[in-house]
Amino acid sequence: MERALYGQDGFYRRGERPAEHFRTSVHASARFAAAFGRLLAEVDAALGRPGRLDLIDVGAGSGRLLTGILAAAEPELAARLAPTAVEIAPRPAGVPDRIAWRADLPGTVNGLVIANEWLDNVPLDVVEQTPDGPRTMLVDPATGAERPGAAPSPEDRDWLELWWPLREPGDRAEIGHPRCSAWASVVGRLDRGVAVAVDYSHTRASRPVYGTLAGYRDGSTVPAVPDGSCDVTAHVALDACTAAGERAGATSTLLTTQRTALRALGLSGTRPPLDLAHRDPRGYLSALCSAGEDAELIDPAGLGGFGWLVQAVGVPLPCSLPG
Repeated sequence: MERALYGQDGFYRRGERPAEHFRTSVHASARFAAAFGRLLAEVDAALGRPGRLDLIDVGAGSGRLLTGILAAAEPELAARLAPTAVEIAPRPAGVPDRIAWRADLPGTVNGLVIANEWLDNVPLDVVEQTPDGPRTMLVDPATGAERPGAAPSPEDRDWLELWWPLREPGDRAEIGHPRCSAWASVVGRLDRGVAVAVDYSHTRASRPVYGTLAGYRDGSTVPAVPDGSCDVTAHVALDACTAAGERAGATSTLLTTQRTALRALGLSGTRPPLDLAHRDPRGYLSALCSAGEDAELIDPAGLGGFGWLVQAVGVPLPCSLPG
């Protein structure tokens, strides 16, 4: 998975853009970025409106989320922003010059860090329960054919016991401690501020028995063959990441859904009143379009079902989010 996604000829290393292969909230509507703009304003106020406010997008892809937040921010706030895209792919043409582009996280952050659909691409191993106990699955990178390998490492076993215990032969788990470490590295860099992870997710009470490993290419689901031709992804154990963030220094935590978070940030999906069509036809059409975009972003069976992990260091959680 590491080589297929981030190796020399890996899927993301060569500059593939998520929007070309699967639909994300960023590309569904500019209202997603606008909602983060409102969240950013709250973080700014909590920090006392500093002269420089960091805005970091981890796994920035095309840079579209940062560009949208900058466009939605009030001019005074936008002028103080230090926007940074953390992305191993080459910088795309058209990204505003003021957005820094780097392959690694800054050493310290004072502001807001967003990791939108990043953790699901942090490479991991798959373990399957066999009659002889759990075994790490080995995969042919050319064909995707699998076979059981060695028993999991002690670190993997410890994580399994705590977060994803296996019961019956055939049960599978995706070992999530690399994602926990990745998220801890984000929270650990916060001097003061808020970090938000948004992703496909599950919790210990509802782990999928056979795992979630999947591949995406050109808008379709494909076998997760790790040959570099497709995105290889697995849902995120955000509850485990929550604990890792707290160990890394988070002082406040909220684990919720995108539907709940975006509704709190003003995306309702409510249709405008019909009489507006008579009084202001153009305004009605604009409001109706916004309602449709909101509805997609908060659909509990789609994007609205994503998990949101919000962790703060040295400041309260944004007051608009549900407690």
